[in-house]
Amino acid sequence: MTPDNDPSPAPFGAFAPNAAQAAIISLAHRSRLKRGAFRPMLSRLVNLLRAGPVDVPYQGASFRFYHQASATERGALFNPDYNIEELDFLRAHVPAGGVFVDVGANVGTYALALARHVGADGKVIAIEPHPVTHGRLAFNNAASGYSQVRLVAAAAGPADGELMIETDGDNLGASHIVSGEVSSRAIKVPSLRLQRILDEAGVSHVDALKIDVEGFEDRVLTGFFADAPQALWPRAIVIEHLSRNEWLADCIADMRARGYAEAGKTRSNTLLARS
Repeated sequence: MTPDNDPSPAPFGAFAPNAAQAAIISLAHRSRLKRGAFRPMLSRLVNLLRAGPVDVPYQGASFRFYHQASATERGALFNPDYNIEELDFLRAHVPAGGVFVDVGANVGTYALALARHVGADGKVIAIEPHPVTHGRLAFNNAASGYSQVRLVAAAAGPADGELMIETDGDNLGASHIVSGEVSSRAIKVPSLRLQRILDEAGVSHVDALKIDVEGFEDRVLTGFFADAPQALWPRAIVIEHLSRNEWLADCIADMRARGYAEAGKTRSNTLLARS
């Protein structure tokens, strides 16, 4: 087993599931065990059979999932249709050769699925500030062989500069911006305005955007929509709403006022399309 931030990781496939692990993963895929309540138990069982990550395909891309301490990686490992409603919505609004932006890309379960969809002539901008998570994202992208993905090792924020982020020790994917007292677990990361990120990527339009930044969505989006030319406004948006009680402004209401309409809602996300 190699650490998940090893600068020279073993090649993809080195941690392919053994026979017993593969049987458990397959059983989960074909049954109710793929549901969220069962995933921590399945993760512990798979880890008992061989400690460490697991190399598997997901949504047409190649992933090394460190499922033990990441709810996102557990979800994608045990449920082949993880976030499928959101993915299908995004794919319906992004053409081949199109542009997709993933704000809070985590290990790439959205970004790499959309990279396969847009193809080599498209572009995916995957924004992920946490250095360990970003390292996993970069590995998964390289393992998938995608050249159309631009990785941004920074947080999207209301201003260019720096922000402090903190990680939930039980779930790496739940890293969040620290707005109050800073704990010993917090780390400093670069912060860039979303419009600057898009300008530096050389995109003139955005077909769809997904944002999941644990309660910081409003501070990323409100300033962006106020300042960016309408040509950069995404045609479709998936926004996580689980932490909307932490928003300082209702960014969904702001988007509605700008011509977006709710096209659907899942347990975690609101789906918006621009008319």
